Amino acid sequence: MNQDQKLIVGSEEWCSFPALGIPAVKARVDSGAKTSSLHAFNIHPFNRNGEKWISFEVHPIQRNRKTTVRCESPVIDRRFVKSSSGDREKRYVINSSVHIGGSSFDIELTLSNRDTMGYRMLLGREAMSGRMLVDPAASFSVGDLTPTQLSQMYGVATEPSSGLKIGVLASNPELYSNKRLMEAGANRGHEMVFLDIKLCYMKLDAETPEIHYRGGWILNDIDAVIPRIRPQLTFYGCALTRHFESIDVYPLNNASSISYSRDKLYSLQLLQRKGLEIPTTGFANSPMDTAELIDMVGGAPLIVKLLQGTQGRGVVLAETRKAGESVINAIKSLNANLLVQEFIKEAQGRDLRCFVIDGKVIASIERRAAPGEFRANLHQGGSAALVRITPEERRLAIKATKALGLQVAGVDIIRSAKGPLLLEVNSSPGLEGIETATGKDIAGDMIASIERALNWKPAAKT
Repeated sequence: MNQDQKLIVGSEEWCSFPALGIPAVKARVDSGAKTSSLHAFNIHPFNRNGEKWISFEVHPIQRNRKTTVRCESPVIDRRFVKSSSGDREKRYVINSSVHIGGSSFDIELTLSNRDTMGYRMLLGREAMSGRMLVDPAASFSVGDLTPTQLSQMYGVATEPSSGLKIGVLASNPELYSNKRLMEAGANRGHEMVFLDIKLCYMKLDAETPEIHYRGGWILNDIDAVIPRIRPQLTFYGCALTRHFESIDVYPLNNASSISYSRDKLYSLQLLQRKGLEIPTTGFANSPMDTAELIDMVGGAPLIVKLLQGTQGRGVVLAETRKAGESVINAIKSLNANLLVQEFIKEAQGRDLRCFVIDGKVIASIERRAAPGEFRANLHQGGSAALVRITPEERRLAIKATKALGLQVAGVDIIRSAKGPLLLEVNSSPGLEGIETATGKDIAGDMIASIERALNWKPAAKT
């Protein structure tokens, strides 16, 4: 085929796969990728007449998980493919005829879950070689489809959504809390999108600031985001949240409040400044002050906490003074910052988790330490049960949340001989333990908080 006969395509085009029952799928045209890839999930291998086949399902429409097509195809290979993020994944490979711009030809497709990507399909250079020329500044050079046409192809009713568009800004779409938020938002009539923090990037510009998602999707049309930032990604996750705020996307917990909560020392300083009771805590830079730090918190036994630790990690009980000195000096020798805190013996390895939304405690549980552990932690085999908190504990949880400027928080309180004490305020509290123990729809309550903030109400039924 000479150059004049080659198909000129843009950076994104519509393709169809009649043999797979896919009448239209938007593809990212990427000459940097060798192999073409199609979104697939629920992949199951099986044998047919002595040949290897697979069945799989496809969400062919971008940002639409309701429309599903079930496909079957022979398997031609299974190989490792390196993604654009540098990860190696073993994928099934199939061969299918693709229709694009009036042309039809067979191409190889690797199957991978592209739910977190901007496009359901990627058209690689092997498929384009000898057939196409790419104009990267153009889009849909061989024809575009309207939403109505797309809906008719898939038999989807074209009712405009009156709901909000809400992004869950996190890292793992399979995590219980993230799945529940996605489900709860969809159940309340909203369009929910999962946004992998590492796949987002920012454009800083006085006139047109933007947030992009890998694959070319611009996220400025989102109404709200729910930041669920893992500790290792606090800096970048907060930077993204701050940028969403700058383009008037509502965050359920703003970047400043999340940053405050992640800095254990600073958060305790803010809490004490508001006159809220916390365990006696010591902090020092030099190992020369270890002895005085231990005396400051009442001696042994004592708690040693890494400033960057979360979910019970980086927390050590030193039962003797000598053990405390050894742990503190060992950590200091690694140039890591730590807190030294009094040990509340009468708590007997129990603490309270109060879930606060919009200045109200909506659920509370008592967490009990696993056998052999000294503190309550559901991530390390602890258990949880319903508990009735006192008015004083309720007020303490609400004041702590307000002190850090959070809309949603998990507030950890310990019961001591001198009254309730604040342990920590978590800006991305887990939902599994508290929803299981209480039977409450906490995820739905979080979505409702966004609805109130944006003055959204469901359309009246006629």
